[in-house]
Amino acid sequence: MVTILEGFIEAFYLLASFNKEIYSIIGLSIFVSLSATIISSVIGILLGTLIGLTDFRFKKTIVKFVYSFMALPPVVVGLFVMLIISRRGPLGGYQLMFTPFAMIAAQTILITPIITGIIYNQTKEYGNEIREVSLVLGGNKIDQMILVVSELKRTIAIAITTGFGRGISEVGAVMIVGGNIKGHTRVMTTFIAMNNSMGNYSESIAMGMVLIGIAILTNTIILRISGDVNENSVKSSK
Repeated sequence: MVTILEGFIEAFYLLASFNKEIYSIIGLSIFVSLSATIISSVIGILLGTLIGLTDFRFKKTIVKFVYSFMALPPVVVGLFVMLIISRRGPLGGYQLMFTPFAMIAAQTILITPIITGIIYNQTKEYGNEIREVSLVLGGNKIDQMILVVSELKRTIAIAITTGFGRGISEVGAVMIVGGNIKGHTRVMTTFIAMNNSMGNYSESIAMGMVLIGIAILTNTIILRISGDVNENSVKSSK
């Protein structure tokens, strides 16, 4: 209990001291996770709606892969990205290893299947009705996708917040491809892991509290941006 109380005090001190290193760690964490979430959202929303509205060969197989990739082990993703961008990898000449770009790439691979799966699941459930409405109005495939996105705002917001939460809380992949380099690739999760291994529990707890606070704040903002859509918005549009 004393350690937890010290963590609260340390968390307040970390923020109130305006320590440059601490705020750079927080800033980099938000930048990496938001960048990965934005990229994944564009890809995931497009793929999710497209798969949900279209019938094609091997669709069931692709869906199985999407659902399977939603539970990808972060360390495996980190290893895969590392092999691609390492000196001996196909992209080794670009010197991307131990850079924020590598961390964004790893998180994008982790987040994209999550957003795609959530969007596909809802599109599959309500897609036929939305497609019929679009066809009655004379819409084409693109119009159908636009209508789906418009009708599933709440689901899309939930998918984005879920993806962001997955990204900003991830440790294994960013540790492998980022290296936890001070002032360059150190983020909140790797800071917590490092201090925990060193026995600095109060600092780990403090940064953990900051991480939770930022995750809640960012998710709240994303849900607000999605509009005042209640959970029954899709059902009421039937």
